[in-house]
Amino acid sequence: MAESLKKKAVHGVLWSGAENFSVQGIQFVVMIVMANLLDPSDYGILGMLAIFIAVSNSFVNSGFSQALIRKIDRTETDCSTVFYFNLAIAALFYLLLFFSAPLIARFYSTPLLVPVTRVISLSLIINAFTIVQRALFTARVDFRSQTIASIAAVVLSGATGIWLAYKGYGVWALVAQTLILGAVNSLLLWILSRWHPRSVFSFESLRSMFSFGSKLLLSGLIDTIYNNVYTLVIGRKFSAADLGFYTRANNFAQFPSTNLTNVLQRVTYPVLCNIQNDPERLATAYRKLLRLSGYVIFPLMIGLAAVARPTILILIGQKWESSILLLQILCFALMWYPIHAINLNLLQVTGRSDLFLRLEIIKKAVGIVILCITIPMGLTAMVAGLVVHSVLSLLINTHYTGKQIGVGFWRQMGDLFPVLCSSLLSGAAAWLAVQLLPTLLTQLIGGIAAGVICYLGLSLLFRSPELKELLGLIKNR
Repeated sequence: MAESLKKKAVHGVLWSGAENFSVQGIQFVVMIVMANLLDPSDYGILGMLAIFIAVSNSFVNSGFSQALIRKIDRTETDCSTVFYFNLAIAALFYLLLFFSAPLIARFYSTPLLVPVTRVISLSLIINAFTIVQRALFTARVDFRSQTIASIAAVVLSGATGIWLAYKGYGVWALVAQTLILGAVNSLLLWILSRWHPRSVFSFESLRSMFSFGSKLLLSGLIDTIYNNVYTLVIGRKFSAADLGFYTRANNFAQFPSTNLTNVLQRVTYPVLCNIQNDPERLATAYRKLLRLSGYVIFPLMIGLAAVARPTILILIGQKWESSILLLQILCFALMWYPIHAINLNLLQVTGRSDLFLRLEIIKKAVGIVILCITIPMGLTAMVAGLVVHSVLSLLINTHYTGKQIGVGFWRQMGDLFPVLCSSLLSGAAAWLAVQLLPTLLTQLIGGIAAGVICYLGLSLLFRSPELKELLGLIKNR
């Protein structure tokens, strides 16, 4: 059974990674093309609605997908109940946004937001149709089907969006792209899924999952609102250009960190759920996941910080030079996100969604305090505050993890310390190459090469068990 679970995890990581990085890569290319065809105001109009759609989606999901994944003895009644409940909530929030559209438009003094809000909000209902299918695919660690659906959807929606932008449809090209992405994805998941809802609904089933899911819902809402605070404050306190520098740096830093975090959350959660009743085995698997995650993400993020200057200047130009320092700082904040994800997954696996909620409240309160302290110090200080918040969040997360399975902060840091030292030394080698080489292109290539060679050399020299584990997984795969 252990070997079967390991194969499932490897298979899931490969397919989930393929989905995240390929979809994000295609969307990045589409974004570049559409950005050359559309005005910044077109993106701004959708940006105004981002928080409303994000909060609504949190309510639509309601934490029930995670409850379904965790429930080993889930039944057809459970699945159908969640399906109809999510669909009803999606319809309710669509109506709320439909009738609130004039108020939103008045708030932003943008009349076009009335029709845009009413059309783009249809994505809530479209996405609600496949929440259960996604949960069941994830519970089976089947990311191959989700990958097929996601890639097909992003290609078709991207092509449509580019064509409409070329024809001069402006913001409606972005609206169409969003709706087609959701519709094609939902259609393909329905076709690929073996599950379809039955004519049954159980309030008892709903109540049994609500105590777990409701706390995740509140946690998600807190996280969604907090994640929009920085852009709101920067846009209000500083110039639009400063906000642009921050968002661009954040996008670069999030590409490796967020994608790997998403992969880990989606794969490790169902895998760990299968051994939730075996504490010793759970702790062993958990520590191995931590070490492998750090082995991959630490050198990526520290290396990106080292080659930030040639990366920014080559890919997006001299006008974005002010993003370089922000990107370097953000790399050290986001490098810990996959570690956070595994810690939080463990709390869900052990059924402690109450602790999950408590953690979110504590961490976000700490984050708001740090934000208030750093605002008068300027944008760079605000971003540096994210590093402090990330480290403090790690201390808070690992405190509760230690209580659950005896793998607290110091044991985790002991597991990660060798990888962190190797990553810092490799980052220093990459940074030195950037300082010594003459042109931007040679700095980028030379910096990456120096970092990779140093990291692999240190891994071989000290016979890194993580490298051996990864090579073994690749060979077996």
